[in-house]
Amino acid sequence: MNIHHLELFYFVAKHGGIAAAVRNIPYGIQQPAVSGQIAKLEESLGIKLFQRRPFALSPAGAELFEFIKPFFDNIDIVAERLRQNSSPQLRIAAPSIVLHDYLPQILECLRLKFPAFRLYLHEAARAEAERLLLARDVDLAIMLIDKKSRAGIQVRPLLELPLILLVHKKSKLARAEELWKRDKIEETLVSFPRTDPVHACFQRGLERLGAEWFCGTEVNSARLIERYVASGYGIGLAVAVPGFKPSAGVRVLRLPDFPPVVVGASWSGKLSRLVPEHRFDLLAQFRCVLVPVRRGRMLHCGVEDFLLRSRNFQRTVFFARIISAIDRFSLCCHYDLQF
Repeated sequence: MNIHHLELFYFVAKHGGIAAAVRNIPYGIQQPAVSGQIAKLEESLGIKLFQRRPFALSPAGAELFEFIKPFFDNIDIVAERLRQNSSPQLRIAAPSIVLHDYLPQILECLRLKFPAFRLYLHEAARAEAERLLLARDVDLAIMLIDKKSRAGIQVRPLLELPLILLVHKKSKLARAEELWKRDKIEETLVSFPRTDPVHACFQRGLERLGAEWFCGTEVNSARLIERYVASGYGIGLAVAVPGFKPSAGVRVLRLPDFPPVVVGASWSGKLSRLVPEHRFDLLAQFRCVLVPVRRGRMLHCGVEDFLLRSRNFQRTVFFARIISAIDRFSLCCHYDLQF
């Protein structure tokens, strides 16, 4: 018997059908592929394992399921136990800006205390990050999140970031509102793909205003958006990440009436043991200056003033929100973006 065929049968029997199994298998596979593999398993055994409609295991299928169930139920537990006996590791997927500008400082103290600590970083946008999570190729993903996440993925919001428009420095536009007053917006919109949460969030804002403006040039990175805007190819849709400063040939138009995009931490199943063990070491860096608050209250003025004087308030807030999400306490704060 093929072990992969048995694994697919395990999910089918556990979830009561092929369609339900496909939604819960922790890696990408289509329903026809599962049906074909199950058919090969039944052919190799010379028996029917279950009735398709309505779903019901045959006596032989129930016997096989009871035999393989303990193995597949406990395989993740055994894998986690084996990982604990080796050097601690953390596998993170995130966009390039997060990997480049933020994670190095967050993880610095972890490396100092645990020299054998192994870190695996994957540059990935949302779709790829979700695939890596479901395949258990990463432990944690930092990404933009939308209203819905894929089955099997847990999401915890970290912070909200405002949408902005980027225009050429010589553009006559002074405010974004000038665009919504037009019968038709002629400029090309340079944006992330239509399936991206940034674009979806922007379209919801346009719908509230009764305006229409669809993407004319799709790109897959914020740097490309700035480059094309600076080269005169249109108006760019972007996100004001903490510390954002537009390039020399670009100006920013604020979008105060548009919903913000949400950055979140995502994981599949349980986080590896490394995160709950060492999150307190990271939190210790911030507890001396940050006050955990709840129900929408702002940080204490003295703390806020201290951070503003440090000239690194935005980045500190971003770090603290990532850590606070893992530590499961609420941290509310505000900051003004400098354009």
